Amino acid sequence: MPTDNASAASGAPLTLYLLHALGASSGSFDRLAEKLDDDVRVQGIDLPGFGSAASAPDATLDETVEHVLRHLAGHANGPWMLGGHSMGGKIAALVAARVLRGDAPLFGLRGMVLMAPSPPRPEPMDEERRERMLSWVDGGAISEQDAETFIDQNTAEPLDAGAHSLALADLRRTSPTAWRAWLETGSRVDATAEVQTLDIPVLVLAGTDDADLGAAAQPELLTSVYPRARFTTFPDTGHMIPLERPAEAAAAISRFIADEVRVGPVVPDDWARLIAGDRVDSRVRGILARRSLPDDRGYAPAVLDLAQLTLLREIADLVVPQDGPAIDIAGRVDAQLARGEGDGWRHADLPIDAEAYRTGLDQMAATWPTDPVERAETFRAAVEGEADAEGPFDAAQLKAWLEDVRNDLVRQWLAHPASMARVGYDGFATGGRPIRGFVELRLGRREDWEPANVGGTIATGDAA
Repeated sequence: MPTDNASAASGAPLTLYLLHALGASSGSFDRLAEKLDDDVRVQGIDLPGFGSAASAPDATLDETVEHVLRHLAGHANGPWMLGGHSMGGKIAALVAARVLRGDAPLFGLRGMVLMAPSPPRPEPMDEERRERMLSWVDGGAISEQDAETFIDQNTAEPLDAGAHSLALADLRRTSPTAWRAWLETGSRVDATAEVQTLDIPVLVLAGTDDADLGAAAQPELLTSVYPRARFTTFPDTGHMIPLERPAEAAAAISRFIADEVRVGPVVPDDWARLIAGDRVDSRVRGILARRSLPDDRGYAPAVLDLAQLTLLREIADLVVPQDGPAIDIAGRVDAQLARGEGDGWRHADLPIDAEAYRTGLDQMAATWPTDPVERAETFRAAVEGEADAEGPFDAAQLKAWLEDVRNDLVRQWLAHPASMARVGYDGFATGGRPIRGFVELRLGRREDWEPANVGGTIATGDAA
């Protein structure tokens, strides 16, 4: 299937928005940004009470999340990622949950990067240390001496002069109210019910010398929230990862992006803006946001075994050939089977879908060629009922089952927002409040709100 540049993940501009730690600012990510310059654009966001927003009005955790969502709505274009350091990790989880539910006017989230993140549940913290940190703002802004103590407690080795100066300045200008609000309330909030499970590519970076949020603690804190998390450990590293290990962090992020983020097609910008807009119902937006996430390259089949899934992927290549970054439509069919979903009917002569897939694939495997040309001919014969069926299914049953297989594979391909853009389908954009539809329905008529390439067609033979 020909893939134009707008829908290819490879080479598409990618922006990583990062939320800083307690007492830090967006500037704490500047060194990381320099190391990642050729791979991804890094943009830090100052949270209310910190950095350039130190004088902003007091903000609750919910208001801070809204602050981030407003910033992203005004800046996030094309494919983007979200990340957070320490405090910012909890806020990032809440933001990502709202984006993937469709509750925010945003689209294009493809992965997350978390550095020693505070989890959605209450953050583990020694209560004596919490009280000591709260005492630092009893008389106003944090003193230089207390700021030095904080830096020393949160690093494994002394920072270089530039990093130390930045950390010290950020701590000194932090709003005492914001500092107190996080320690007394934000860090203690249990947001697990709101965040739930985020099935998204996630990189978690943590140091061995971090007391509460280090490498030893993170898997237990986050695995249930992020089932696709990749954990990377930095030895001799404390809590201030962006300042302590910018080069190592950048290298880990680059590998993660190549392996797990630049996977599958990207929705063209004009279609992404349409999905994020007010013509699309929030529930529909959430469904499309989740469908557009990169597939898990390490996907473990739930209904099929690995050999059966491999064969189904080879069949998928014949049914829906894809050039460039591809959708794992076979893996998505397996997940569909695991959820017990389907098109609502089955052939009377076939067993239930999951059993039919296992039986049919095992039967096809017995005569499946290694040569691609021979595979195409073997598949054609089975589809047309001409195969010498030796197994549980006779030729007619095999033909009927393969009709279901082709329908499932094409449906999974077409359900992806990038495929909708490919064929020019924008019928999902008829919701919102108030509900709006089409003014005219006639050949060659494009309404003002529709993307420029609406009504495009797939080249003949792109999908069988």
